[in-house]
Amino acid sequence: MLSKEEIYQKRWLIFFGVVMTTFVNCVDASSINVALPIMADEMGITMAGIEWVVTANILVIICCILIFGKLGDTVGKDKIFKGGIICFLIGMLVCFLSRNYYLLLLGRVVEGFGSAACMANSQGIIVEVFPHNERGKALGLSGTMVALGSMVGPSLGGFIVSSFNWQMIFAMNIPITLICLFLAMKYLPDMSVNGEREKLDWHGAVLFMVLIVSIYGGVKLLQKGSTYFSYCALILAVVLVLGWLFWRAEKKTATPLVDLELFHNKLFAVSIFCAFLSFFSISSHNFIQPFYLQKVLLLDAAQTGMLMMAYSITMAVVAPFSGQLSDKIGSEILCFIGLSIVTAALLILSTLGLNSSLGVFLVGSMMMSFGMAMFQSPNTSLIMSTVPPNKVGITGSMNGLARNLGNIFGISVSTLVLYQLMSSQLGYTVFSFVEGREEVFVFGMQWVYRTMAIISAIGAILTGLRWKNRGKKEDELVRD
Repeated sequence: MLSKEEIYQKRWLIFFGVVMTTFVNCVDASSINVALPIMADEMGITMAGIEWVVTANILVIICCILIFGKLGDTVGKDKIFKGGIICFLIGMLVCFLSRNYYLLLLGRVVEGFGSAACMANSQGIIVEVFPHNERGKALGLSGTMVALGSMVGPSLGGFIVSSFNWQMIFAMNIPITLICLFLAMKYLPDMSVNGEREKLDWHGAVLFMVLIVSIYGGVKLLQKGSTYFSYCALILAVVLVLGWLFWRAEKKTATPLVDLELFHNKLFAVSIFCAFLSFFSISSHNFIQPFYLQKVLLLDAAQTGMLMMAYSITMAVVAPFSGQLSDKIGSEILCFIGLSIVTAALLILSTLGLNSSLGVFLVGSMMMSFGMAMFQSPNTSLIMSTVPPNKVGITGSMNGLARNLGNIFGISVSTLVLYQLMSSQLGYTVFSFVEGREEVFVFGMQWVYRTMAIISAIGAILTGLRWKNRGKKEDELVRD
């Protein structure tokens, strides 16, 4: 086992191995978005059906990320992280070999298990390896790798789909994942926990998974219209009961899956909730825009990928400066500014129409990315700094959970709004883009962006109040 001094000396090599894994996960996710319209057409799947290619992966991550975070805290973050890379690699191979919709979904589910294991422990590994005064910088650079992966993904995905087929999107990530596995095996230190290990709360874990799936199922049923409202009401009742049972189980057990005491810290609770709201508000952009660019503006996949890179390029430039700046001036003010900019960007994107200039799209996308870069690293630093060292693993996984909950429910609610408004305009129920009725899709898309702007504004207000209250407490300490 490496000493603390040896780990400190090799911290950047360890960091590189961890963020390379984050990078390939982001390449995988962002490259698929560009290909969604082509995949839907090729397999004869509706827009609502192809949505599962994205959401099935995220749903698995949500259900498992807390479990893997807890396992990281008990058996060692390095072991769970390495296992996650192997699982992710297997999932990509299944996706690459798939020739039908259901095998593709199976591969995405397997990928989800691997992503959850890596995501749950990556931030905890970084926090353990780096001293407090370098943590913001390291987390900021980690955010840069997220941005770089998201930047490379759309352009590569668009090029590959235009030149070959969508299965090759998964093939291109296999060599990178093998490199990640090599780096993890070589440089990750042993992070085994000394002493008696806590038992995993399997009762709470099962309740949590059933609860999440039930909530998501209810949202999906809402998309089908008023005919299913009675079923949605029944699911809501089930969700309330499951939620109560989960809360009760977590209060009783000595080793809860979710440490509810963390939420007694208002700074932690508000920061986690704002992370959820931020990703909820922007998640619709990456799902809806490929359909807008390819179906409305009639661009090809390669052009779509290049345009969607604007978001990631901006993130890659701004994120490291945001992390370093948070170490110097504090995180609260940066979070407030960031979400305020995201809100303004969503309102700009809500003006996109049938004949809009690509400049409007680029300005809105880059503003949104700038705002998220200003918000994300400082907010993560705030979250991780509010907990003791033995809780960083589960805290990192809870932060990842908030991000993925925001993503999946943001996509689901935005498509719910989109399909309902499109159906109201057409006079019949639709769950996909209607050829020849581009104006109906644009009408629904505009209202999706307006709805998400409201969600983002709520987050901005909360971060503003957090900043104000923190300032008051500091003034009181100075006076005392």
